[in-house]
Amino acid sequence: MNASPLDNIRIVLSHTSHAGNIGAAARAMKTMGLQSLYLINPRSFPDKEADIRAVSARDLLGKAKVCSSIDEALDNTVLAAALTSRSRELEHETYDARAGAKILLEHAQSHPVAVVFGTETSGLTTTEVSKCTLKIVIPTNPDYASLNLASAVQVMAYELRMALAQAKLAKPLQTEPATLDEIELFYRHLEQILVQVDFLNPQQPKKLMQRLRRLYARARLEKEEVNILRGILKAVEKRLSGKT
Repeated sequence: MNASPLDNIRIVLSHTSHAGNIGAAARAMKTMGLQSLYLINPRSFPDKEADIRAVSARDLLGKAKVCSSIDEALDNTVLAAALTSRSRELEHETYDARAGAKILLEHAQSHPVAVVFGTETSGLTTTEVSKCTLKIVIPTNPDYASLNLASAVQVMAYELRMALAQAKLAKPLQTEPATLDEIELFYRHLEQILVQVDFLNPQQPKKLMQRLRRLYARARLEKEEVNILRGILKAVEKRLSGKT
């Protein structure tokens, strides 16, 4: 069987409270051909309720990767979409489920990507959203926007499945995108240098790094571009240390 771009898409569930939702999400994934499930600090897993709700998708539960942080869950991905309906002061680029699925499929033709869902009660944290590249919103009735976690996974899985035929006709990316790990290292390096040159006060950081993350997320950095930016930071570091 030929590899599918869907094989490069991981569904990430963060701090899931109810084990049954993990099983139901696995079932939703399998019906649409998604296989990769990542769990960030679930309250209970493995769990009998998850097995019951998964029905014939228990094999996905058996292969699920349990992670201790979002950084671990996004390891080696080049694009991550935060599924959230909450408005935030500093928003990432925002797409509806259909448009977001097309972007994810475009990158998944040759690289791992992630779709990140938050906990049932409060959704994704601001920090988790900042680690993602874009935001996806599922259009719902404005008078009743509540959507069960597994239902949200089913909607996105369906849109990804429907986008698959169109994505196969698209040309693969012509450049090598940076992984989110590489970009995260760049952010840490950048913050370190900004503190050194007194541009960023670590005691009163305000939202500087959050704004910079949003700026670079829009750029969809390539691997070579990250190398250039890291090289600039190293040159600044060298000059600050007094070396020539």
